[in-house]
Amino acid sequence: MSFHIALQFEDGVSRTIACKPSELVSDAAYKAKINIPLDCRDGACGTCKCHCESGTYTLGDYIEDALSQEEADQGYVLTCKMRPTSDCVLEIPATSHACKTKVESFHARLTSISRDSSTTVGFTLVTQERLKYLPGQYVNLKVPGTEQTRSYSFSSAPGGTEQSFLIRDVPNGLMSDYMRNRAGDGDEIEFTGPYGTFYLRPTIRPILMLAGGTGLAPFLAMLRWLRENRTDQPILLGYGVNTPADLVELEALAELKAVISEFDYFTVVVDPASGHDRIGYVTNHLKPEQLHGGDCDIYVCGPPPMVDGVRKWIAEAGVTPKNFFFEKFA
Repeated sequence: MSFHIALQFEDGVSRTIACKPSELVSDAAYKAKINIPLDCRDGACGTCKCHCESGTYTLGDYIEDALSQEEADQGYVLTCKMRPTSDCVLEIPATSHACKTKVESFHARLTSISRDSSTTVGFTLVTQERLKYLPGQYVNLKVPGTEQTRSYSFSSAPGGTEQSFLIRDVPNGLMSDYMRNRAGDGDEIEFTGPYGTFYLRPTIRPILMLAGGTGLAPFLAMLRWLRENRTDQPILLGYGVNTPADLVELEALAELKAVISEFDYFTVVVDPASGHDRIGYVTNHLKPEQLHGGDCDIYVCGPPPMVDGVRKWIAEAGVTPKNFFFEKFA
């Protein structure tokens, strides 16, 4: 039996390694040919100090000069003394290049395309291996027939061979044109990753998710992961779009709500002529009490004006959330 240890590097690159319960994380990284910061290997220098953002572990003997009790209480660890007792996420204070590693490359096959929306395309790729990533992360897909890449978040949960995505159908867009007009089942697509620091953290307090357009994708990945890894915390998703045609994956959201009792969502349409139940922006339909007095984690994924609008709403509410995670896209 091995646990999955996700290594998050400073440059946004993520690598996942296998580590046995009896194995030191530093040794498991070395076996994977990843040179995370390391020097004495004896818990004395502090060179291998990292922050464990989630997961459980045990620490062997070390001296306080290398890791103070206050740091240990905050989740810092020495990888030369750390043995996992669950899957973990470690923040590595170095770049992937400095650690002699790089992003992984994958070859996938296109198996389905959904063009039901006039503004959004959904598609699924199948890989030979099960992909390990953190729910909310993204990859760079190479546009077939070109050397150009485009960045898209997974909308599928990690751990499987089917990887799903939602992309905006941008007029004259390189990937949009391919997916809308030329893509077919069986096409080969390459991608690299995973990347990104926008991913689901430990669910230890209420969660407010705010999505703009295809910014829904990473939240679908998070919710699909939570479907199998339940929490007792309330989760609210606000999903805002410009027109009714932009609303996608409503059936998936309804299914997730049916099986995750802690989850609820609402949709908002900007167009005042749409006849939608909620008109305007997501922030127009949020209430200060949904900040839980600051005891909550807020996740926002959408265009820059949306992220800025959420920041303004929080400031006007006079409440500071415990955490504010965001992903902006143009």
